[in-house]
Parts: sequence; C-alpha cells; structure tokens
Amino acid sequence: MVNEKLSYFVNVRLRQLPFFYKRYRSNTIQRKEIRIIGIIRERNEELLLKDTLDHLSGIVDAIVVFDDASTDHSVEIARSHPAVVEVVCNRRWRKKNRAWEETANRKKLHDVALSYDPEWIFYSDADERFEGDIRGYLLSECPSEVRGVRVSLFDAYMTKSDKQPYKQGVKLYDFRQFFGIERRDILMAWRNIKGVDFRVMDAREPQGIPEKAKVVKFYCQHYGKALSEEQWEETCRYYMEFFPKYSEKWKKRQGKAIHDKSDFNTPLKRWDEVKQKSVRI
Repeated sequence: MVNEKLSYFVNVRLRQLPFFYKRYRSNTIQRKEIRIIGIIRERNEELLLKDTLDHLSGIVDAIVVFDDASTDHSVEIARSHPAVVEVVCNRRWRKKNRAWEETANRKKLHDVALSYDPEWIFYSDADERFEGDIRGYLLSECPSEVRGVRVSLFDAYMTKSDKQPYKQGVKLYDFRQFFGIERRDILMAWRNIKGVDFRVMDAREPQGIPEKAKVVKFYCQHYGKALSEEQWEETCRYYMEFFPKYSEKWKKRQGKAIHDKSDFNTPLKRWDEVKQKSVRI
C-alpha cells in the first residue's frame, strides 16, 4: 500500500504541475453555457479527429482535448474546432511507465474539465461513436440518485469484404459492417461530484462512484481494431512495447487484422443484431 501511494504521488500527482503542459484556451464558449463537458485524450489522431469532435459536439456543450505530444496536425485540428474550449498539450511523449503516465494524463484532463464547473463529464476516446440521446438523458431524464452512466461498447472488425482503410472526412459511425457480440460496459459519463478522480494505474474509468449509483444505457461502436490494416499493426506494436501484461495477447494478433470471427472466437454480427445478442466481458 505504501509503495502504491508513493507511485501514485510520483507518477501522477507530480505530473500535474503546470510546466509539464501547454494549454490553449478558446473564448468562443462561455463557461455559464457548459452543462455537459466532453473530454478526449488523443495522440496523432488527425485522420479522424474532426469527425470525432463533430460527433461528440452533438452530446456535449464544450470539449477539452488532451493531446499527448502529437507529431501530426491533431493540435491544430482541435484548436480550430468550434466545440473545443481548451487543448491541453503534453510537452513531451514519455515512453516509460505508460500505465501510470496514462493515468496522469487522464487526471490532468479531468482536472481541467472540472475548472469549467459542468454538471456532467463525458469521456470519449477518438475512435468511439455513440448511439442514443445521451444528452437528453443526462439533462432531463436521469434520476438524481444516478451518478454515473455506463455505455455498452462493441468492437468493430475488418473482414475480407470490408477492409478498405478509413479515410479522412468520412463519417466513422457505421463505417464497418460487422461487430463482435462481446461488450464492455464502460463508465463514460459521471456527475461533477466530490471524490471522483483518476487514482488507479492503467484504468480508463475514474474512481469514487459506487456501482449502485451507476446505470447501463446507450451503445458505442469502437473502431480501435477496424480503421485499417496498418493501424491494427501499429496497435499491436504499441501494446507489445509499452504494456507488458498485454504483450503476449497482442503479439499473437500481429498479421491478423482481417477477421471472420471476433478476437474472442465468436461469429461476427451486424450492428442491429449484435445489440440483441451481446455478451458482457
């Protein structure tokens, strides 16, 4: 426990100091207008970032983007988008200790979002697309006792008949024909309440909300495995190099971007069908 607390302090708390980051603020959105704020953490996502921000802006009032030292035009794209209120840029890409580094980045992103005093925070990755009236639910229908909303996420897959690479400017939602039936119910929206924060190594979700205060609603198409064969191989190499506990799994996936079954060896289904036959993992 002592070592864990020390690791958190060194790798997360100290990483919140201002000189590690550069911040670009926009004056186009007034703080009083922000009831739902969207947060995105990304690196080198110029291919799809504009479509991501367009999509997310239909759910939230404003967006804070954390850019992890991109070497492409991601920062320029984010700064020019009318829904983006702030871009926080990591000054240097850190290869070592990625599990803690990503927690530190998420905490910084969350802390900046809280400075706008929203009612809700909505966290999306750049390669995710959502279905359902999430905004209407959060602002008008969500019971007061619900503090967090889990969204059911399904992986999209490339197949022999559907393997063309994604191209900039194309809408990513419904880009692929087939998905795996496996779903992950991920906490993506939570109220701005005391005690919620990113405190655990290698955890996408924040801590501090009891399970009984969460509901599962809405659907998400995840394209992390389905943008292109080249992107698939890059993903394999990333996890093999930086996340030892996932290394063997992703090593076995190299050269296997095109699927006839899911990575869990189940038949692929079309989007409307997969929601009816989902299996939680």
